[in-house]
Amino acid sequence: MDSAGTRRVLIAPDKFKGSATAAEVAEHLAAGMRRVAPELGLRLLPVADGGEGTVDAAVAGGFTRHRSAVTGPVGNRVQAAFALRGETAVVEMAEASGLRQLPDGRLAPLDAGTYGTGELMRAALDAGAKTIVLGVGGSASTDGGMGMLAALGARFLDADGRELPGGGGSLARLASADLGGLDPRLAAARVVLASDVDNPLLGEHGAAAVYGPQKGAGPRDVAALETGLANLVRVLSQALGEEAQRAARSPGAGAAGGIGFGALAVLGATRESGIEVLLEVLGFDAALENASLVITGEGCLDHQTLHGKAPAGVAYAARRRGVPVAAVCGRLDLAAHELEEAGFAAAYSLTALEPDPARSIANAAPLLERVGAQLATDLLSGKLSRRA
Repeated sequence: MDSAGTRRVLIAPDKFKGSATAAEVAEHLAAGMRRVAPELGLRLLPVADGGEGTVDAAVAGGFTRHRSAVTGPVGNRVQAAFALRGETAVVEMAEASGLRQLPDGRLAPLDAGTYGTGELMRAALDAGAKTIVLGVGGSASTDGGMGMLAALGARFLDADGRELPGGGGSLARLASADLGGLDPRLAAARVVLASDVDNPLLGEHGAAAVYGPQKGAGPRDVAALETGLANLVRVLSQALGEEAQRAARSPGAGAAGGIGFGALAVLGATRESGIEVLLEVLGFDAALENASLVITGEGCLDHQTLHGKAPAGVAYAARRRGVPVAAVCGRLDLAAHELEEAGFAAAYSLTALEPDPARSIANAAPLLERVGAQLATDLLSGKLSRRA
């Protein structure tokens, strides 16, 4: 075992939604650890799985934030950002087309669109990006990616040759699609769909049926959105042939209101695990070098965590290198054997220190520092041994 003075700890948490960003979680954990063991070598590398907080994580990992005024989900102007390092851009659709960008939080299941996401992608191309990592999650719309593609130069027309307004509610009126005006730079660009959602576009497991209600869609709205998405596939099949049908059936096509379908079918995107592609982009493997411990976490550690969420991805990557992993969370809903099977050597929850959920959320910063102090104590005592 290395001496305490040479121990290296990699702190790589996701956000605690509604409580602290991933960067804030990492900073508070580090502050607590330094109080107990100032000699530890700490490396902070906040992470994300492609959803909200992805741009923040990329910026914390060395990317530069680029701000842009774009079209929000219902035509409102919003300030959004993408992250850029070299020729790689990280675009987070929630920045432009997410639920959080709806004015006063009013849901608009039929009218919300993704035009602003396409504007962000175009801004990334303007900045020199050759690879665009498109992180999806937290979407306000179910438009099959029509808005995104329109912002990138495609035209979607009704039977009278008029361009459709944004939103999935208009897709049933779609009569033709003209893809000839797509930004020519896309032909030479690599688009990566960073998503752990494996739903197809259509059907009982599709975008409208599964995720429409989360965006305010009632039963009639879901049926209308399903009809519209099916029509989008039909029309794009006229331009793309069987590829459109194949893309609609592909895992991930239903991601973020079907924006996955638009990216796969028209932009030739490849779908990759959100956390895996972000770890690659952030240089996680290099950051693991000589680490004695990795600390990760998120607001709630539960069964969803085990299916592609950021902490599970971090644990898997660290386990391959034989580095033990400790998880920190607001609430812990996994049994000891489930944690062990997922590769976690230990787990620490804020509710173990403050059982009242509201107070735990409100006081996340000092609680995280207390957890950091306990982590440092356990590491120095040998409780967090090299197990993986």
